[in-house]
Amino acid sequence: MRNDSLTALKIMNTKELVSRYAAGQRDFRNTNLMAANLRNINLSGINLSGANLTKANLTNTNLTCTNLTDAILTGANLNQTNFTKANLTNANLSNTNLSNANVSQAHLRGATITD
Repeated sequence: MRNDSLTALKIMNTKELVSRYAAGQRDFRNTNLMAANLRNINLSGINLSGANLTKANLTNTNLTCTNLTDAILTGANLNQTNFTKANLTNANLSNTNLSNANVSQAHLRGATITD
């Protein structure tokens, strides 16, 4: 699913996401986390494919081995974000700064990366 229509996204706040993740849930496909503050959180292995993370704060967030296929990260703060082995296929990373992010072994095929 492409994120041309945000109406199908489930709105979730940071507290609910972190609580469900701590309980073992990893599937958060098509979740609306617009402007969420996920700073300094370990979310390794999470599935955020199709999620809207526009303007989210992902500073120092651990997103190793995550699925971010088709995710929208436009304007997100990615300072020191760890994307090691993450799948960012077709993700929209417009208006983000990846200079301090770790994208080692990340899959970026089809990703939109502009300043």
